[in-house]
Amino acid sequence: MEVNWQEMIFQFVGGLGIFLFAIKYMGDGLQKAAGDRLRSILDRFTTNPFMGVLSGIIVTVLIQSSSGTTVITVGLVSAGFMTLRQAIGVIMGANIGTTVTAFIIGLDVGAYALPIMAIGAFLIFFINKSTVKSIGEVIFGFGGLFLGLELMSSGMKPLQTMNAFTDFTLSMSDHPLLGVVAGTVFTLIVQSSSATVGILQGLYAENLVELKGALPILFGDNIGTTITAILAALGASVAARRAAATHVLFNVVGTIIFMIFLYPFTMYIEWISGLLNLENKMQIAFAHGSFNVANTIIQFPLIGAWAYFVTKLIPGKDVTIEYKPKHLDPNFINQSPAVAIGQAKEEIIRMGDFAVQGLGETFEYLKTSNKKHAETAYQIEDAINNLDRKITDYLVDISAVNISPVESARHVMLMDTVRDIERIGDHFENIIELIDFREVNRVKLTEDALQDLTEMFSLTIETVGKAVKALDLNDTELARAVAEQEDLIDKMERRFRKNHIVRLNGGHCSAQAGIVFVDIVSNLERIGDHAVNIAEAVLGKRA
Repeated sequence: MEVNWQEMIFQFVGGLGIFLFAIKYMGDGLQKAAGDRLRSILDRFTTNPFMGVLSGIIVTVLIQSSSGTTVITVGLVSAGFMTLRQAIGVIMGANIGTTVTAFIIGLDVGAYALPIMAIGAFLIFFINKSTVKSIGEVIFGFGGLFLGLELMSSGMKPLQTMNAFTDFTLSMSDHPLLGVVAGTVFTLIVQSSSATVGILQGLYAENLVELKGALPILFGDNIGTTITAILAALGASVAARRAAATHVLFNVVGTIIFMIFLYPFTMYIEWISGLLNLENKMQIAFAHGSFNVANTIIQFPLIGAWAYFVTKLIPGKDVTIEYKPKHLDPNFINQSPAVAIGQAKEEIIRMGDFAVQGLGETFEYLKTSNKKHAETAYQIEDAINNLDRKITDYLVDISAVNISPVESARHVMLMDTVRDIERIGDHFENIIELIDFREVNRVKLTEDALQDLTEMFSLTIETVGKAVKALDLNDTELARAVAEQEDLIDKMERRFRKNHIVRLNGGHCSAQAGIVFVDIVSNLERIGDHAVNIAEAVLGKRA
């Protein structure tokens, strides 16, 4: 029987594409349906490594991607939300959570894929409620998952007649290390262990590979999936590189252990399959789940050792942005409201320092176009938003108790100041988006325009820094200096707008470059306005 190579390749590649799309679409739908509180789950429930494992399982089941959970975890470690030890627990849990996809595939409801997709499409296009649309996305993705698998399975069937492929799979049974390498390389290419495990389930269901040849491929899939974390960590923070290294080491060590005990593990899968009367696809799902659960149990007591090892392996001091408030003790609210107001002020100073730092990172991004500065600035803006919520809630709680008229005035001033600092964060985020626009569209600013922006940026950062310091020290002289500098910022904005019009009329500047320039200048001027609001609060000019 002659093999139609074009039909086989097209079916396999098309099926793989549908499968990957369906996994992503289903994960996005689950994430929306869950209210997008994934980071909150990881933040609140990773109090110890064991809770970290549970959180990792839950979040990975929701987003259908262990790599996605690892990336979120890396961000939380960088933000100071969780320690490396807690992160290792989450990564272990993510490995267990990703096995759920294999069990879903093991259900083998491929015959119903198209009607399932039809139901999902109906909910997406004909129901206006956002929650129902998200559920529709989940159902559509679920159906697409099986449609993709059916296409891949159909594409792989002709391989049964090829002696070369049969010989290759038999050699993997005789040389398990070859299977590990094959699984690792294929997952590196596809960037999804769920997809490669699904393909393996299809191969095993068609009797194209024996169980003792399939298991090493499965172990290799688990190593290959770590590539996403490695790529995400390249050039990233020390914490990110350590978390990625842990992910790799955890799966490599697990594979080594199970390769040593490959024969008894194969016997166990055969025994459990006979006991539970499992179909071929479900046998692979059980093997995948057993491997990751057992690997986590074996290595869980070594979390502290792994954290120590990767810290030594990847030395360096990581710069973390601590999102969590440090000074908001709720006990002070009823015991001593005056002290509580002082605590809120301390936290607002931290928030103000973040604003200055975020402006600095934004300025560096403008000058260097280095994405690292933009990512740091976004993290800082996120921290400012988090502190804004926490401080505002704290101040609202203070307002519920009896405070003196003097403390009441301080309270109102601090509420206004929090809002001003939060708005500074919004404005430098706007500037980052404008710089992104410049980079994507290859918009070139003239040397004169860059010089103008450098001058205005430097003055604005200095002005915000002085405003925060004036608030910290209650220094009226500094506050007056802020007011004077803000006047200079206003004059600068008017002068630079005129300079821009001259450049535009002279043909030295494109219309797109002009839009970017004017919008950045406008955002800097508004930041100056918020800085002077803080200074006026110190001078007592605001209620």
